Amino acid sequence: MSILLLSIFWVIRTIKTALFYAYLWQLKNYHVGRFLDHFRTEKGKRIIFNYLNLVKILLVFSFLLFPKSLALILIILYFLESGLLFKNILSKRILGPVYTKKAILLLFINIVAIFLIPILAYWQFKLLPWIAISLLVADILSPIWISLIILFLQPFTVLARNQIIKKATQKIEKQENLLTIGITGSYGKTTTKEFLYTILSEKFNVLKTREHQNSEIGISQCILSDLKPTHEIFICEMGAYNKGGIKLLCNIAKPKIGILTGINEQHMATFGSQENIIKAKYELIESLPEKGLAIFNGDNTYCLELYHKTKKSKRVYKKQNEAKKDEVDIYTKNIEISKDECMKFKVCAKEECEDFKVHVFGPENIQNLLGAICCAKELGMSLEEISKSCKKITPNQGPMQIRKGINGLNILDSTYSANPDGVIAQLEYLRELPGKKVIIMPCLIELGQSSKEIHKIIGEKIGEICDLAIITTKDKYKEIRESAIGTGMTEIDIFCLEDSKEIFDKIKAFCKTGDNILLESRVPQKLIEMLIK
Repeated sequence: MSILLLSIFWVIRTIKTALFYAYLWQLKNYHVGRFLDHFRTEKGKRIIFNYLNLVKILLVFSFLLFPKSLALILIILYFLESGLLFKNILSKRILGPVYTKKAILLLFINIVAIFLIPILAYWQFKLLPWIAISLLVADILSPIWISLIILFLQPFTVLARNQIIKKATQKIEKQENLLTIGITGSYGKTTTKEFLYTILSEKFNVLKTREHQNSEIGISQCILSDLKPTHEIFICEMGAYNKGGIKLLCNIAKPKIGILTGINEQHMATFGSQENIIKAKYELIESLPEKGLAIFNGDNTYCLELYHKTKKSKRVYKKQNEAKKDEVDIYTKNIEISKDECMKFKVCAKEECEDFKVHVFGPENIQNLLGAICCAKELGMSLEEISKSCKKITPNQGPMQIRKGINGLNILDSTYSANPDGVIAQLEYLRELPGKKVIIMPCLIELGQSSKEIHKIIGEKIGEICDLAIITTKDKYKEIRESAIGTGMTEIDIFCLEDSKEIFDKIKAFCKTGDNILLESRVPQKLIEMLIK
């Protein structure tokens, strides 16, 4: 009976571990570098270095002194862990993967292994103390063997992936009249894609990659399932974490126009250096055919340098009001960001100018709009036509939405993703709003050797603009705090809090009707639900 109870509780708690690692590997796109970088964060370190794991390691050594007591202790311990799993299921707080075919297969094989381990332990040892110590060791090592199973199966999933890529490539090649527009960059890809899709759909039959379809398998699946012979334009968002990644995507989608939205330090931890990031993003431009067109964000230093070195047909856009018409192809004048959830500005292209009114939030969206406008104009649309089509752009197509919160608070929701340029731009938007200004955000990840400096810059901007700052992770909290205090924030107005209720209580006590809360990156979902009506 004791063996059965021990095995059942062990299986239940280990399934929870398998669900978490299936979630984490999927979140990191099964990329070893991104997966390992997670464990360099404070939150990642706590997954391995915590009191529960320490107790389990001590139990391994105690087995030498009290072998007969171990089984009973583990039954109690695993019973409590199993109970926690069911509690999390009932409260919908359990972490698990999105159940794609790949995730289901990997999870199924891991669960089979989980059931086999107690059976093998019983078959090998028969005696309860030795079965207990075997399961305990398997428990402690579970992150390793679960991950190894996932990695072991990667070659098989790669074979399946390659077949999907091959079919997608062949399908694209058959549609000779299809124009593919590739969009890449460290930031602004998704928003530029959404804006361009809305604009071009007024005149063309357009397909775009859907949310999170910017990898080789996502793009290929989009081509196979959604691309029709009647489509005239395919707008393809392209993301990568290594050199050669964008080139692979270009080999699949065959872009004739490439838009480079901006380059910064995002994902430096996986690319290794800023130089590698620049080279990787430029692969889109290098992959364009001889008669292709390259479009660059001239407000980004790295993009502007690449623009000047590019020999192919090229265009450059800038939002700077002082830009001269002979220096850029598209630029803006008279930018107004109003309180009625819209931006007004004049767009100029050489001798032609047109007034624009677009219902999106955040000044960084002007750059994304200009990239889309520049591309649409090259495809034969006039600025007047583009201006009319831009009126159909909705706030939820941008990276930030303004939502009504409890007690009349304004919630600036930018939790989709975060990058250094986006955080700074959204803080600048926050600056212009009346009422108190609060930011809630975790430290940014995958910034490599630039992480400290970037967080210092973010901290300085927080100190200039915000009345209260709550940082939800500890990784670079020290840098943010010191910089924020150095530019005007007091020590009692910046905190590191992880618990949603503590954060909520702090906000409730500090804010009143009309105040503004900027939510950046992956803040706890529970907190969002508490703050938003």
